[in-house]
Order: sequence, then C-alpha cells, then structure tokens
Amino acid sequence: MQTFSRSLPMLLYRTLDAVMPRFRSIFGKFGLTEQQWRVLRVLWELDGLSLLDLAEITRIPAPSLVGVVDRLSKSGLVERRRSEIDRRVVFVHATAAGKRLEEQVRPEIARAYSELQSLVEASDWDRLISGMEGVIAACEQHEDQIEAVNQ
Repeated sequence: MQTFSRSLPMLLYRTLDAVMPRFRSIFGKFGLTEQQWRVLRVLWELDGLSLLDLAEITRIPAPSLVGVVDRLSKSGLVERRRSEIDRRVVFVHATAAGKRLEEQVRPEIARAYSELQSLVEASDWDRLISGMEGVIAACEQHEDQIEAVNQ
C-alpha cells in the first residue's frame, strides 16, 4: 500500500488544494460558486442540456443541481425550458446575460491556466492530463464491464 501522502486520493486532494484557489478567486469575483461555474462552463459549450445530462457532465447530483440551477436562474444567467416532446424533461440554457458573463470570465480563466502551465514543463502537463484521462477511461470501462456482468 502507498504511504498516506502518496496515495492517489491524497495526491488528488493536494492537487485540488494547490490549483483551486486561483479559480475560486475568479469565481468569487463574479459571484459564482464552484458548482455554478461548472454548470455555466458546460452550458457555454453545450447549451440546452437536460437537467439529467447536466448532472452527469458536471458531476453534481441531480437533487443538488436543481438548487444550483435555481440560483443561476434567479441571477438571470440561465433559464429552464420544458421539452415540447416530453413535458417531464427540462432543458437548461444560458441566457444572454450568462453568455456575456463568459466574455468577462474567459480571459481570467485563461490567465489562471497559463500561470499554472508555466509552473511545469509542457510535457509534464500533457502527461498529467493524459494520465488522468487514462485513469478515468479505465475506471469507466471497468464499471461498464461490472454492470454488464450483473445484468
């Protein structure tokens, strides 16, 4: 077994502790929580997602996501629209104000990424991203295999 400080969960937590303050200060400047940021960030790329798809992509549990979307809606940054095909399905869209916010936030986020990337070699950054993606893909594939066996 790995030593506690070198265990994967602790390294991930320590990495978050090292990285997130840069981003949290940006979110705070614009009056956003991390969860609100995740929702907006996804909608800026994939506008008009169902609540269930949004929950899956952002990794925010659906019951919690409802509150996050409520607060973003009250702020005028997103809106809900019911599906005309299936009224049980609700889609979330960034409003014009939500899209304007992206124009304000994006340069600051880009600076934060640039600063982080300048702290490590480009090849190390690329290996880090690829390595994390590899771990995620392997774990998801394993979960899918377990699900298939259990069906």
